[in-house]
Amino acid sequence: MITQPLGKTGPSVSRLAYGCMRIAGTWDPKEITPAREAAAFASLRAAYEAGYTLFDHADIYAQTGCESLHGKLLKEEPSLRDKAMIATKCGIRFGGDPLPDSPHRYDFAGEHIVWSCEQSLTRLNTDYVDIYQLHRPDVLMDVDEVAEAFSKLKEKGKVRYFGVSNFSPSFVDLLQSRLPDPLVVNQIEVSLSHLHPFTDGTLDQCQRDAITPLAWSPVGGGWLASETFNPGSDWDPARAKLHSTISATAKTHGVGNAEICFAWLLKHPSRMIPIVGSTEPQRIASAVRATEIELSREEWYRLYLAARGEALP
Repeated sequence: MITQPLGKTGPSVSRLAYGCMRIAGTWDPKEITPAREAAAFASLRAAYEAGYTLFDHADIYAQTGCESLHGKLLKEEPSLRDKAMIATKCGIRFGGDPLPDSPHRYDFAGEHIVWSCEQSLTRLNTDYVDIYQLHRPDVLMDVDEVAEAFSKLKEKGKVRYFGVSNFSPSFVDLLQSRLPDPLVVNQIEVSLSHLHPFTDGTLDQCQRDAITPLAWSPVGGGWLASETFNPGSDWDPARAKLHSTISATAKTHGVGNAEICFAWLLKHPSRMIPIVGSTEPQRIASAVRATEIELSREEWYRLYLAARGEALP
């Protein structure tokens, strides 16, 4: 697969990332059966074989189950570790943690960041993670405390690079102001059904500061990639037009709708990396075709206008 540099200081990575959020087939780690484990291994192996080198995790995915599954595969096949850049995230705490009446919240306390990272390392069966990210903005974030936690993790060799997820430009600027090294990624929701990062300054900042955007939900939760449009009870002419425009473009290039959605994001000069979240080996492999598609400016804007649902000024 084609590669690109990660951020200002990072190594080269594949232009698509593999998203591990769904590999467990359940959100409850107690429900990870041998059959689900085998399916997860098949998905991960398909990604490795297709040339993905960036793997996206978070401690909350399947409530630690996804990290554990990947770690078990790495224990069985240690050679895979050198073929992967593993990214994981911390900071989201569900209700009931640690007390029954504890609320759902975000937690960037320094000791929680360090503890969470160490737990992820154990589950992933690795001595270090390549990228460690703060998952969602904590409005109680003490940037000096976060910077100290990052410094401890890097000095101990437990993290190579740091990044964020779902951060606004102002939150990125605030955190970066205390860090000696540049943040390498901001993981954001962006797709033909979620255009805000194109106009709210997020992608402008990424391009200016060479922060690589990691695009989550690049096919809008799946409906953009569907080969047939099924609006259900919510008929929306704008969504129907967008889907037909994607399908027509896909037909022109001889690929599926998903590949056009990925190629549309890859065209942007911020050099974003779409996160492929399918667990089906065939879809994981076919997504790579997106990296070989060069949409024209006319094609890109035709899709953008269909997504906007209105003409440009």
